[in-house]
Amino acid sequence: MGRIVGKEAGCHAKPHCSTAWHRRDALIVATLCTPCILLFASEARAQCTARDVVQNQLRLKKTPSASMPQIPVRSAADVPVWKTITVGTFTDTFALLNALDAAGCSFGDLVGQIFARPAFTLSATKTNVELFAVSAAELGFQTDTASLTDIYARAKQLGFGLAAAEIGPQLRLQYIDQPIGEFLVIGMEPIRTWKGEPAILNIANGGAGLVLIGQDGSADAQVSLASRFLFVRSNEAALAKAAQGLDKAAALDPP
Repeated sequence: MGRIVGKEAGCHAKPHCSTAWHRRDALIVATLCTPCILLFASEARAQCTARDVVQNQLRLKKTPSASMPQIPVRSAADVPVWKTITVGTFTDTFALLNALDAAGCSFGDLVGQIFARPAFTLSATKTNVELFAVSAAELGFQTDTASLTDIYARAKQLGFGLAAAEIGPQLRLQYIDQPIGEFLVIGMEPIRTWKGEPAILNIANGGAGLVLIGQDGSADAQVSLASRFLFVRSNEAALAKAAQGLDKAAALDPP
């Protein structure tokens, strides 16, 4: 479109340029560009619809499901990385929302409110983040449900840290082979909506496509023990894990 505007601007200075030429040139450019636009749109949206999810699962090396056997966690340093994603790839929230929309990833009003709040921020630098998937049961709870406060406290005690809110939409865009029936709660600091209600994010595949949804993030919100959370490692746990690696390397290659 910039070229057409430029051509028109130039023709204003030349009496022999006619309106017919403008229309012909614009038609040619539009005809040439339309297939490219349609191709880009179809590729951008080929992520989150139910049909595309199945195709992605067949085409890609499938990410290990976060729904693993329920083994009690003794330390975050002992838990393997479930998935590594990249953050800091969008300049602002509008660009992030446009990417979700272009990919066909559905999200509701609650998510929109979370994105609009000052507490929702994006990383200024491109960084890889390791995520760890654990259920409330693996954290040591034995009742049917546990409060969000207790789950977070236990996770922190074991060496996990809360993820940045940006992890939710970034993971939604980068986890395109999520299996049907999987719901993953982002272990994050709750963000208050316009009404002042705390909310957290959840990425899900309920069978109708990939979605990003919001859920109750109040301190006393009761969560099923089967619910799986995504955390990061705290700095202390990361250092402990690195020390373990150095110890193993030293044992294999003694001085």
